[in-house]
Amino acid sequence: MSNTIIKVESVSKSYILKHQTSESYTTLRDVIANKTKNIFSSKSDILNPSREEFWALKDVSFDVNQGDRVGIIGRNGAGKSTLLKILSRIVTPTSGRITIEGRVASLLEVGTGFHPELSGRENIFLNGSILGMNKAEIKSKFDEIVTFSEVERFLDTPVKRYSSGMYVRLAFAVAAHLDPEILIVDEVLAVGDAAFQKKCLGKMKDVSSEGRTVLFVSHNMGAIKALCTKGILLENGMVKEAGDIDKVTERYFKKEDGQAGYFTPGKFDKNDKVIVEEVFISNQKNIKTESFNVGDDLVVELKFSADQDYDNPYVFVGIKSNYATVTAANTMIDGIVSSSLVKGENKIRVTFKDLPLLPQEYHLFMGMRMNDGKTPLMETKDIATFAVVTRMKDLGIDEMLSEELASQSVSPMIPYEWDFGNGNKRSFNILNNVKK
Repeated sequence: MSNTIIKVESVSKSYILKHQTSESYTTLRDVIANKTKNIFSSKSDILNPSREEFWALKDVSFDVNQGDRVGIIGRNGAGKSTLLKILSRIVTPTSGRITIEGRVASLLEVGTGFHPELSGRENIFLNGSILGMNKAEIKSKFDEIVTFSEVERFLDTPVKRYSSGMYVRLAFAVAAHLDPEILIVDEVLAVGDAAFQKKCLGKMKDVSSEGRTVLFVSHNMGAIKALCTKGILLENGMVKEAGDIDKVTERYFKKEDGQAGYFTPGKFDKNDKVIVEEVFISNQKNIKTESFNVGDDLVVELKFSADQDYDNPYVFVGIKSNYATVTAANTMIDGIVSSSLVKGENKIRVTFKDLPLLPQEYHLFMGMRMNDGKTPLMETKDIATFAVVTRMKDLGIDEMLSEELASQSVSPMIPYEWDFGNGNKRSFNILNNVKK
């Protein structure tokens, strides 16, 4: 007997986007003229709107088994939220078929399923009724919901007066405790504080261990890998990878063109005197990649062109997370003198040693100034992206909250080494200057 609880078969969803061209302001004469045209024109002709068909999902198929914890990941606009809305029966697919066995509880947006004029207490009973539970069943879960949500003081207050964090606390508590066979949670948990996020991740694991199914959408790879055992990667509305969560997250960070670790930033500013043509990133084994482990070297090879010769410019190459700058190799700070640039092609390589970076996505950026330290040769720009994919439990830390917090933290200064060519190598390690 099959234990498939969700079966998605060739599901597609399209929307019609309308682009209406009009003047930046409308005069009374324009209004009168347009009203007159309305008498003789169809609605589609008014102000010449153009229509575009946009496919949010295209031929999506997958199966989910009972008790699975599935992470759905992808860049913004990949179709994740559309998929969850279809699975939650909020919107209907344009084509395809979905079979769901059991009750579905969804937490997609702050306030979803809550009536703003009703109190927290009334909304608990409302949501239970929507899920098909009777009053006695809801009452049996009521105390657990209130305790978990930590909003007991405000239980009889209309939820329109709740903060977004309180909203999410109560909404998740209701969704998780009213015994749905399938629990669907979107990025909304990011609203809560770290302690409550830990609590929610733990509850979702408990729900799964009881034989219920969890679908979880997040951009936080730490939370995804901490909770989920399986994954689905969406890209441009299509399934690019499905299966083991480690395999799926690795594909998430891998480029589709097959040239891992290769980037072509090009010219970003018309005033740039120096243009980055190519960027190669690799590890200490000279393997070009965009996925690194804690302790790997990050080797960044830069190929760029200059419009003329420049004597010993200041160069900086840095690493930043989605939250802050992590570190930078910067000749303006470390006192290292770079080689002069020649007109035409130049190369520089910088190696960040023994990455002590926590698991998450990072961006490389760089800039360059003349040796006066002021005149820009190249404005600061992002040049590449990479990810540290080590799991915290592989570092001996088997704790769900550490995965969550690791993906939102900033790491310290990293030792690095410059190679300007012609044997001009210089190293910098801020720890060498620390008195012990």
